[in-house]
Amino acid sequence: QVQLVESGGGLVQAGGSLRLSCAASGSIFSIKVMGWYRQAPGNQRELVARITGEESTYYAASVKGRFTISRDNAKNTVYLRMDSLKPDATAVYYCNADVKVRASDMSINYWGQGTQVTVSS
Repeated sequence: QVQLVESGGGLVQAGGSLRLSCAASGSIFSIKVMGWYRQAPGNQRELVARITGEESTYYAASVKGRFTISRDNAKNTVYLRMDSLKPDATAVYYCNADVKVRASDMSINYWGQGTQVTVSS
């Protein structure tokens, strides 16, 4: 069993910064891709950023240049540094990871429980 636990959400004023963390625990052989998604009320869940094991990154156009994704492979942890936050960033942020439990296994996709980010104007 694999668990993803997010932390670091909260309330911040527009223009401020937050850093989200997501730690994966359990029976883990490797994690290929880790990412952050968000879902605002009434909207579909959308990809914010993702990072591969080789630290290749992708960002949604709406956050490029303001958000930074990074990971610590030794700790199975992914981070999302969010700067110059805008009110439209208000959402529940979810961690996502493709995890191999054993070397011979296919990767299984896991989700965290989500952490609320609220940006006030």
